[in-house]
Amino acid sequence: MTPPALAARIKAAGRELGFDRVAIGPADPPDHAAAFERWLDAGHAGTMSYLERGRDKRIDPGRVLPGAQSVVACALGYRQGNDADGPPGVARYAWGEDYHAVIEPRLRVLADLVASLVPGAVSRAYVDTGPLLERDLAARAGLGWIGKNTMLLHPELGSFFFIGTVLTTADLEPDAPLPDRCGSCTRCLDACPTGAFVDPYVLDARRCIAYLTIEHRGPIPAGLRSGVGAWTFGCDECQTVCPWNGRAPVTGEPAFGPRRHPSPAELLALDEAGYLESFRGSPLKRARREGLARNAAVALGNGGMPADVPALSLALEHTAPGVRGHAAWALGQIGGEGACAALLAARARETDADTVEEMERALGQLSRMDAPEGRVHA
Repeated sequence: MTPPALAARIKAAGRELGFDRVAIGPADPPDHAAAFERWLDAGHAGTMSYLERGRDKRIDPGRVLPGAQSVVACALGYRQGNDADGPPGVARYAWGEDYHAVIEPRLRVLADLVASLVPGAVSRAYVDTGPLLERDLAARAGLGWIGKNTMLLHPELGSFFFIGTVLTTADLEPDAPLPDRCGSCTRCLDACPTGAFVDPYVLDARRCIAYLTIEHRGPIPAGLRSGVGAWTFGCDECQTVCPWNGRAPVTGEPAFGPRRHPSPAELLALDEAGYLESFRGSPLKRARREGLARNAAVALGNGGMPADVPALSLALEHTAPGVRGHAAWALGQIGGEGACAALLAARARETDADTVEEMERALGQLSRMDAPEGRVHA
């Protein structure tokens, strides 16, 4: 087959497998490799140490697959309609089944096809599971451009789509990259509740709600908790306001349709068995039981509803000290006699020093809330 015919056959096969777009690019070092290294050196990756461990491979696909020449980049949309009844506080990409289980088998089929068409070719399939700068490689292949919110944007698909890649030693005819069409728009930057964008195209993960609620282990910094709002897993704020997403098509993939998720109050009460049962086959498992309960406490605290005091009071007995601490913070935000009584009782039995501090601060917050106008209690 001629190079154009070979590329056309592979892209047609990808579409037959259900991908919305398939593009081909070179497997050279990513265009933004130097920017990625500066980003790491600035500490913007937070506690995602795996990015540092795979630094050398991420800036050179040839170190991932020796002899790599091409990247087949595939897009599969997950956007539900505007009237879709998704679980509150959960980013759209996690409404349904785990995208890895949906996409990876299709990529393997595509990799096998490349091997059959190009004898001797070696290919590997990745769905954010390998040390590749997938967005960068996909952008160079023409699957979209990297927007100011660091998401990959396509003029027809918007940004609500997953990326899967096949890295191969086959020499395939590349597609042309797309130009940056963000223009002067800054809606995504302005919409971020926690001010996570250092500059256009530069995200400080340490302030990003998606990072804080999924990747980050340990306490969410107190100064960022109010900005997390009602999010319990991920965040869609910078994507929702993007004009390109206003015209994005609704996905035809049934696996990404909304499934039932526990409410924040239910998340607080889940034991390990309940957690495993509730999130079997769901992306939410990434945050782990403790992380989801921590996030739920923050969301309820930001909601400020007295009706949530009982659930948060029970969470003061959670097996994880971090969850108890965040539940204390939430009770301090809601206030009331019930919250105060629960905190006083919990403080008397608490043995974890960090959690005791959280409870003391929450009680101080309640004291200030109850103080007469013009006077703040110590």
